[in-house]
Amino acid sequence: MKNKIATCLWFDGKAKEAATFYCSVFKDANITAENPLVTAFEASGYQFICLNGGPDFKFNPSISFYIVFEDENEIDEVWKKLSLGGNVLMPLNKYDWSEKYGWVQDKFGVTWQLSFGKLSDVGQVFTPSLMFVGDQYGKAKDAINHYTAIFKNSVVDGILPYGKDEAPDVEGAVKHAQFSLNGNKFMVMESNHPHNFSFNEAISLVVKCDNQSEIDYFWEKLTEGGKESNCGWLKDKFGVSWQIVPTVLEELMSNPEKSERVTQAFLKMKKFDIEKLKQA
Repeated sequence: MKNKIATCLWFDGKAKEAATFYCSVFKDANITAENPLVTAFEASGYQFICLNGGPDFKFNPSISFYIVFEDENEIDEVWKKLSLGGNVLMPLNKYDWSEKYGWVQDKFGVTWQLSFGKLSDVGQVFTPSLMFVGDQYGKAKDAINHYTAIFKNSVVDGILPYGKDEAPDVEGAVKHAQFSLNGNKFMVMESNHPHNFSFNEAISLVVKCDNQSEIDYFWEKLTEGGKESNCGWLKDKFGVSWQIVPTVLEELMSNPEKSERVTQAFLKMKKFDIEKLKQA
């Protein structure tokens, strides 16, 4: 079972505008699908799905995207574009862990961590990074164990804990961790500093499934201790949002004769039913 995991970004009517902007910022990026609800793009092989979801959810730094650059001129140029009209969380500078690193929230509210280094250290240009804060602080190791148990062929690359002199963080909490779920790379960190945000639906992780048994499997495992929602969405027990979707959905939605009926069908669903979608 090898499932590609994409990321869905929730916008209030600006999905196409945002996707077009990101394709102008990142090299090797292009729009791959478009309809009134969704504009999808790929950047260096990683898929982002920009959704016109409405005003309900706002981006925050609980999930950001770590980007590796091997060209210093490129990181400078991307930083300039992402920070324009945005908010710098950590200046682009030299730090103990990187010759050049910066954390920025762009004009749409999405946050990015830019790092100058070797791609081989991560193996993926764009990597979702989950930050456990507030009520979720101290649960990062449990989350890593939970996710790697669900997704087969998963690997924990390494976990760096906080030391005893790094207050307010607790000794042994996760300072930084890196792992892969069926070849999809993720990062995790914890922060005990005051933060007024938590995981929400503005950013969700999309698991693409080839058949109903895969949908059933991931739905059961990821809703354990969590919460079911509508249209293939769920929240896991850590508050992270996921979408469990059939790969055939993109094909069905691209058919102008069926897309409206398919939409009406899945709006009535929680967990996706492939046969009912095909019959719509």
